Amino acid sequence: MDSKRALSGTLIFVTTFTAINVIDTPAAWAKRPPVVRTKTWTTSAKPKIPVAMPNRNKRIALDQVVQRSWNLQEFRCLDNLWTRESGWNHHAYNRSSGAYGIPQALPGGKMRGAGSDWKSNPETQIRWGLAYIKGRYGRPCGAWGHWRSHNWY
Repeated sequence: MDSKRALSGTLIFVTTFTAINVIDTPAAWAKRPPVVRTKTWTTSAKPKIPVAMPNRNKRIALDQVVQRSWNLQEFRCLDNLWTRESGWNHHAYNRSSGAYGIPQALPGGKMRGAGSDWKSNPETQIRWGLAYIKGRYGRPCGAWGHWRSHNWY
């Protein structure tokens, strides 16, 4: 039994027990107000965080995906794709191929068309990467499907 359910059951038991002892008869109820006891319960259980908060680069990408009117599933595909390509690191560099940035542009200089700050600005890299995906695959899920089949996009 997890601590949350155990604590919940304990609070219900204590409340019920107190109420039964306080309320003897209807006549006793009329003569004296009920006694309300409040206690603070603590637990050492750590809360589980269901979804990790996205990093700054993922938030930028989500904003750009929404601006393009793509749905959340498209963002999930993009997240899978770029997590495997670069880990969302805008300084990621592949020594063997020369691919650079979040979208792993090959060569990295291709992103120059999206902005002169392409080497250091994740927003510029994401904007370029989404334009590339739209032009070549239509949507991020199309690029993700190609990546799963060929291990590249």
